[in-house]
Amino acid sequence: MRMRRKKHLDERLSDCAGRYINLRAEAVRFDAEEQPKYLCFRDLFGNDNPVELEIGCGKGGFICELAARNPDVNFLAVEKYANVLVTACEAAQEQGLDNILFLWCDAEYLPRFIPPHSVRRLYLNFSTPFPKKRQATHRLTHPHFLQMYKGLLTPDASLIQKTDGRVFFQYSLEQLSRTGYTLQSVSLDLHADGIEDNIVTEYERRFMEQGLPIYRVEATIHNEKE
Repeated sequence: MRMRRKKHLDERLSDCAGRYINLRAEAVRFDAEEQPKYLCFRDLFGNDNPVELEIGCGKGGFICELAARNPDVNFLAVEKYANVLVTACEAAQEQGLDNILFLWCDAEYLPRFIPPHSVRRLYLNFSTPFPKKRQATHRLTHPHFLQMYKGLLTPDASLIQKTDGRVFFQYSLEQLSRTGYTLQSVSLDLHADGIEDNIVTEYERRFMEQGLPIYRVEATIHNEKE
């Protein structure tokens, strides 16, 4: 089912100009032989603070809370649907959070725009599990994506995933291990384990109310600088 376009979407996006970058059209035009067009974080944020990334930010509740708690960190938040992106941008604008930049694009385009080994932490919160076998390549913890993240992450960076899907979580653990990530922390019931500083997302709260466990893993890599 296609998502219904929100009323006044273009006007609302225009009101949030400067909060997001539309990379979708540029990514589609991108020639495979063309040099990447890396974003300059210093120009965008006006500082050299470390950068963290969330893929699939939804309405922005998680990334806005994280940015508010960490004003000395810059955050990139990726969302591919304009209907959802605009709500996240408006939330950041309302809270006056200048350390978030939203990227309107699909995850697979990120290496064309994010400089190599420039992100110190990656968040995957309640990504679509794509349960059918033929859909596996779309999972954000498929080996294709996990290898791609290695090119974006700094040495000794971490990847943090949360999900309510037990089967998807098991799949993610297996793929992380197979692609060279080290599992540092694995929780089969996040809230029972009492992980400190956890930010409860919109989906997470919904699943908690249903009495469902939340699965979480933190994994690290050990890239060598190119």
